[in-house]
Amino acid sequence: MATVTQNRTRHGRRVVLDNHLPVDHRLHRVYRGGAALMGAFLVVFGILGLIGRIGFFSTSGSMVMGLGSNGALSLVSVLVGGLLLAGAVIGGNTASTVNIVVALAFLAVGFASLAVLDTRFNLFAFHLQNVFFSFVTGLLLMTFGMYGRVSGSLPHDNPYWRSRHPHPHERPAESSAKPLKS
Repeated sequence: MATVTQNRTRHGRRVVLDNHLPVDHRLHRVYRGGAALMGAFLVVFGILGLIGRIGFFSTSGSMVMGLGSNGALSLVSVLVGGLLLAGAVIGGNTASTVNIVVALAFLAVGFASLAVLDTRFNLFAFHLQNVFFSFVTGLLLMTFGMYGRVSGSLPHDNPYWRSRHPHPHERPAESSAKPLKS
């Protein structure tokens, strides 16, 4: 299990998780799989856009894999996809954190693109399907990144639950009493 350390600050206690979970922990598969899946899609999308020689800041762009694209979006897609793939290779809490940060960026880009759709400020040549893709991708990456970290019913052996309940008296006691018979 991951160990938890506490650092006292003048504003109260702060919980810091170790940077790794056990090598065979099942959460690694979710973090890594989500990052690898989305990263691979973005890299392929970006490469196809770059191969198509679309204008770099063309606001009308061209369709690539059913989404509007231009050179700038293709380049950003390759970079973000590479970041997700790097997170998948590193794994652990890093993959989870990368998923969450990139998810927030996708959601923010979705809202910003919705605001500039069909204007001259549409620098990435987004169409409505790009906005939907940004929202869906953001929500999927958020799910992949937060899986096992955020929940109301985490098991008590989960390192994230333990980090929120560092004192033994806050943990539920394992009852040795026999259940009542009715």
